[in-house]
Amino acid sequence: MSLESHLAAFDPVTDPDQAERYLTDWPRDAHGRARAILRPRNVEEVAAIVRLCAAEGIPVVPQGGHTGLVEGAVPSGEGREVIVSLERLNRIRDVDAINFSMTVEAGCILANLHAVAAGHDRLFPLSLGAQGSCQIGGNIATNAGGINVLRYGMTRNLVLGVEVVLPDGRIWNGLRKLHKNNTGYDLKQLFIGSEGTLGIVTAVSLRLFPKPTQVETAFLAVESPAAAVELYGLARRDLSDLLSAFEIIPRFGLELAQEATPDLRDPLTTSASHYVLMEASASGLVDLATLMQLFLEGAMEAGHVLDGTIAANTAQARLLWRFREDLVEGQAKRGRHLRTDVSVPISSIADFLARTDAALAAAEPNAIPVAYGHVGDGNIHYNVLPPPDMAEADKPAFLKRCEKAIYACLAEFGGSISAEHGIGRAKLSSYLKGLSPVEKALTEGVKRQFDPEGIMSPGRLFEA
Repeated sequence: MSLESHLAAFDPVTDPDQAERYLTDWPRDAHGRARAILRPRNVEEVAAIVRLCAAEGIPVVPQGGHTGLVEGAVPSGEGREVIVSLERLNRIRDVDAINFSMTVEAGCILANLHAVAAGHDRLFPLSLGAQGSCQIGGNIATNAGGINVLRYGMTRNLVLGVEVVLPDGRIWNGLRKLHKNNTGYDLKQLFIGSEGTLGIVTAVSLRLFPKPTQVETAFLAVESPAAAVELYGLARRDLSDLLSAFEIIPRFGLELAQEATPDLRDPLTTSASHYVLMEASASGLVDLATLMQLFLEGAMEAGHVLDGTIAANTAQARLLWRFREDLVEGQAKRGRHLRTDVSVPISSIADFLARTDAALAAAEPNAIPVAYGHVGDGNIHYNVLPPPDMAEADKPAFLKRCEKAIYACLAEFGGSISAEHGIGRAKLSSYLKGLSPVEKALTEGVKRQFDPEGIMSPGRLFEA
């Protein structure tokens, strides 16, 4: 019996129109071909698929919600890879409110997990722009970040245990719910951020937190990135470490958001080069509203803030967050552009932006930069739009030159080319160039130990 005959038991996608969304990434910049697109229903079926592929040396690529930005889950153009979609592994296996944990399958959509946690008066704090469609398995595979990293940490800080199908088809049940476990190597951490190269995460035990009963959201005008960074340090101190988000947005970012959503109106009468969108949250007896008010009054009196507003209710807060979220859509409406996901020490953000702005202007005077991101963890999305009149055929090379200029500046600050999006295939060359010989040997050794035949997500993190 052929491999295809065996794989037919796992609900393959055969309709070309239906298959298209599995073959294209979210920005629609990359498109591939697959030998098969399978949709298993449980961990046993995932294991059976992997065993079949391992026996034949067929490469396997796990796939989640199709929201990645680095071509990690998009098949190559060769048509050899089998896509294993985890969308049907979407059960909530357990919620333990007393233990502040829940165990869920990899195909669960992130926004649904927020709702489940809230239903038990708990918070799962991972928050991303794509949370309405991204899946927790993909979040685990890329070690996703988002807006709440400064308070709750990256995805790896939110994971208590994992269930994984290994490259030979064995199932490792590491779904422990212990908040403290100091017995030997922490194997789960190897799979978090591994981008499917060491195995397929099929379920995860997650850490929950108290559900905030108070949230204060402020939108502030500042004179520069340096002022934003200084304000961040004051906020961490004066808000009793209740700060949960601190975003920097350039004026051009607001304009892009308004292009995407024309009914958005400037929240402030003062126009500034940069804005800060910050949020603090608390539960219990803390008077958060007064704390935020006093902090902002002091910041304005000291000249750290030019103008600002505090959301009066949840609806107003949601409207303020639209500027941060919709600027992404505004960039997409401009067509093909460069998305970077870099990080530097928080203290270097202002200098990095100034240095990179100057370097980019010198290298590509027609480039249109838009740099925004998470001040609290040093993660800046330094993106570049091509000039409006540039021919489509010229954009890839132009954007590659812009990326080279940005990465050269990043190296001066000891930064990272990927703060939260991962490496995938899109950043593989830059990633490998940045590895020291020792790092390269160690990572290759881990890969060989888990996947000696190289069938798991080839061409991601490692050369195929």
